[in-house]
Amino acid sequence: MSVYDTLKQLNLSEDTMAILTCSEGTDVFIHNETEIETALAETDVVNHLSELLATPGLDVRDCWSGSSILNTLREDGYLEDYGRDNTFAEYLVETINENFYDTEIVESSTEKYDHKRGFTTLTAVVQVPVANLIHNTPLLGGWDVSVKTPHGTLNLEQ
Repeated sequence: MSVYDTLKQLNLSEDTMAILTCSEGTDVFIHNETEIETALAETDVVNHLSELLATPGLDVRDCWSGSSILNTLREDGYLEDYGRDNTFAEYLVETINENFYDTEIVESSTEKYDHKRGFTTLTAVVQVPVANLIHNTPLLGGWDVSVKTPHGTLNLEQ
């Protein structure tokens, strides 16, 4: 059964929010301070997030402020150079990677093994109204979906 079929069967109210989480990590060198760049290059978190954000009609929101991530990027001037050439997801990947620390869309954490090596994990956590998610049916590969129900939180893994 697909995530969408499960969500439909739950008969949740339209304002119920689905929390989507994408997390992936990689081994890195920390002595040269390139752990974020390495993680961005070797994981697909930003790619998955960009594909989600580029889904037409999908209302992807920040979990902490509840504001639209695309609107925030637009207001902060990050989308001004997009040439409207049907490569929006690729443009978002490049923009988020180049402005990783400023956009604050993806979180990072590094576990240090010793003074040279470690493991960096990138995590994106967003929320989407369930009705909007069901209506737009974005590709959810790489995302874990959770929703609060009257009986507890339901976690749907891909």
